[in-house]
Amino acid sequence: MTQRIAFIGLGNMGGGMAANQAKAGRAVMAFDLSQAALDRAAAAGCTPAASVAEAVKNADVVITMLPAGPHVLKVYSEQIIGAAPTSALLLDCSTIDVDTARKVAGLAKEAGYAFADAPVSGGTMAADAGTLAFMVGCDEPAFARIEAALEPMSRATFRAGDHGAGQAAKICNNMILGITMLGTCEAIGLAEKLGLDPVKMFDIVAKSSGQSWSVTTYYPWPGPVPTAPSNRNYDGGFAAAMMLKDLKLAQDAAAKAGASTPLGAQTEALFQMFNGLGYGDRDFSAILQMLRGRLDELPLA
Repeated sequence: MTQRIAFIGLGNMGGGMAANQAKAGRAVMAFDLSQAALDRAAAAGCTPAASVAEAVKNADVVITMLPAGPHVLKVYSEQIIGAAPTSALLLDCSTIDVDTARKVAGLAKEAGYAFADAPVSGGTMAADAGTLAFMVGCDEPAFARIEAALEPMSRATFRAGDHGAGQAAKICNNMILGITMLGTCEAIGLAEKLGLDPVKMFDIVAKSSGQSWSVTTYYPWPGPVPTAPSNRNYDGGFAAAMMLKDLKLAQDAAAKAGASTPLGAQTEALFQMFNGLGYGDRDFSAILQMLRGRLDELPLA
């Protein structure tokens, strides 16, 4: 039988993810509060649903991609648990705080469901291409089933540990990403001031000890990496507002755990400034223009 997928949340990430489930031949019932998002999902082969309850009522797998912890808790506690069959596998791919992920897992388990927190890394391009990395927090016996459910959207799926571990991995990963991108942007700004062509700097750093994902895959200066948002005036990609959200999650988690994260704190502060100036919708690598003092080259959307 064709596997039935309920997909809730069809934003910049969820839309491409749902489309890849449909491309894999699965029957996708999709729901979002945005009619435009539903229309795009329909064009991609999904069947629009009028409500969450309608989307999940016959699902084999329920996948959610929602903005924040309160949305996840509300949708699961009020609209999914009890409406989906207890045989359904529940997968939350949102990036939220660890405590909320564990609370939702507890509610699901109490009601007889298998649940996993399964946040993603890779951004909108990977969501569209089906090449995301998934970091999963789940009971170990459920992982094979979870991995199979995520396969049309994934290039790599890792079991990070028990419930909440997926969110912990995502928060730590994105703190590294924010810090390394900020360091890359600072170095480009310094290179420019010292008379070094930032394109030549890419050629050198990409094969030297300063190499990182932020350099070789997402270089924030136009030219060296054709697919990077820097080549389209920082449109699309991973919004600075979303990076700020993830950095805040990391700082909240660090405060609760008693962990020292001074670079994470400084990175959060700088992205807070960038967002406060009105550039939250731009790709996060656009913070280069703030550090260069060239926000005049980055018009507001």
